[in-house]
Amino acid sequence: MNSFFIYKKIAVAFMLLCTALLFAQAADGTSSGAPEQIITRGVKAEALTFKYKKGDSYRTLSKVHEDVFVNNQMNHHAEIITRISAKITDARADGSGVCEAVFMSSENSTSTSSGKHFTWGEEYKSVFTRSARGEYTMEDIYFMPVVRDCPIFPDKAIKPGDTWTAEGHEAHDLRRTFGIQKPFQVPFTASYEYKGIVKDGKRTFNVIDVKYNLYFESPKISARAGDGIVSAETAELLNRPAVTMGYSHQTLYWDNERGEIDHYNEEFRIIIETFYGDRFTFQGTAEAEVTEFTRTNDDTTMKKIQDTVEKLGLEDVSVKKGKKGLTISLDKIQFLADSSMLRNSEKRKLDKIADILKSYNNDLLITGHTALRGNERDRQLLSEERAQAVADYLIALGVRDAYHVFTQGKGATEPIATNDTEAGRIKNRRVEITIMDE
Repeated sequence: MNSFFIYKKIAVAFMLLCTALLFAQAADGTSSGAPEQIITRGVKAEALTFKYKKGDSYRTLSKVHEDVFVNNQMNHHAEIITRISAKITDARADGSGVCEAVFMSSENSTSTSSGKHFTWGEEYKSVFTRSARGEYTMEDIYFMPVVRDCPIFPDKAIKPGDTWTAEGHEAHDLRRTFGIQKPFQVPFTASYEYKGIVKDGKRTFNVIDVKYNLYFESPKISARAGDGIVSAETAELLNRPAVTMGYSHQTLYWDNERGEIDHYNEEFRIIIETFYGDRFTFQGTAEAEVTEFTRTNDDTTMKKIQDTVEKLGLEDVSVKKGKKGLTISLDKIQFLADSSMLRNSEKRKLDKIADILKSYNNDLLITGHTALRGNERDRQLLSEERAQAVADYLIALGVRDAYHVFTQGKGATEPIATNDTEAGRIKNRRVEITIMDE
């Protein structure tokens, strides 16, 4: 059921997409919640526009807390993290910007915070253009972002109390579930109200209220297996959405000096009714933040961490530059036999590595590797469990919270030594901690 309908898993973070242009050196902070008082009196009218600068890059992290119902029965509660890494590749004379982005979504389908963890999910790439007012232009080969043409700003100055409407749409990926090979588009008309401004330290945000309802009837398909027109396999795919309905209510905090959304929160409820009469409901809340990071994947930082590792006397620990960032590898890491339980010697090693990691605010990716023993399925599972064991220990030490630590297992697919000798297999049993730089 978790893979049935990719809705808020990725949709929520896209309100910030191609808007929050995060600079590595920016250290003035962003607000994590709404300031208490909205100011309306004496606020001058101003035009709100997106501003793009070639070469700007940023990362966005969204959190969705969602209840999923199937035919009106509670199916599960999901906490979903979506991470976006994006870069403005061109800023055009008409005020629009071209963005290249990579999206990753991870779900934790539990209702409690105990045992919370997020694995590194499938990555999706997208390229699109967004105008200064907020309109998207993109090809049908890209399924993300989900929410498009929202927010859209009027082409005139506005003041508190002003309202306007604009057309938008949601584009969903239903390839796996329903065999629909292009983004499934659900149109909506969004209603906007400029509420006023709030001040948070030295920064000022324009507060915008956004609401829209969804009601979309898909074209009816009557062909079924046995009528001589389609096969049984094809007929199963015809149980696609018949009616999509629901609502979204968002509060946006806009930084007009930078031309970007700083943060926002949302309440939503989406209902899907299929042609075969099934009913799926997704409801909950969402929030998003721009995450700061420090550039680490360079020779200077690598040398600095290598020197620290040597000074601390950490054996079988190496540092290297990688595709996603600077990686600290715990070579020959030791667990209890055929388990994911860390030995005390490795915990003491991680205690020291934790002090290194606390010097950086980047997300962490923990990757587990095994030697070529046993079957492929068991190797994969063991590598995932060992990565999670290291992640849990670092989280417990306060290095990061669970929302900023991701795990993945590679089994025995990426050996660094031969698996024909015990010495080689020992080297291949490793866990890598990547300080993410993208």
